[in-house]
Amino acid sequence: MAKVYARVADRRRDFLHKLTTRLVHENQLIAVEELSVRNMVKNRSLARAISDASWRELRSMLEYKTAWYGRELVVIDRWFPSSKLCSACGAIAESLPLDVRSWQCGCGALHDRDVNAATNILAAGLAER
Repeated sequence: MAKVYARVADRRRDFLHKLTTRLVHENQLIAVEELSVRNMVKNRSLARAISDASWRELRSMLEYKTAWYGRELVVIDRWFPSSKLCSACGAIAESLPLDVRSWQCGCGALHDRDVNAATNILAAGLAER
């Protein structure tokens, strides 16, 4: 079993190295959201998926590779309302439970939660630059 786990860990690390290298080579600025992984792992239904994603290792690889290649890594505060903020008009939704995957703003814009969050994180990263 130890060999199987070691092989899975090696494959995951290899994938993360290839992904972060590609991201750093293709972009001058990378904006990421700071996440409280410790608190997210407390959710029993998501704990295994979050742990398997290796978010901390991804971020540490991005940090040292952006420094190596002269790129910029901007970390957005974890309290920034990235998924609640309308990327079209700037209005903030009052409550947005995790099971809501898409929502419509008062301005009429229809948002996918993840795409909207990514747009807002990039805009915040560019603003901090």
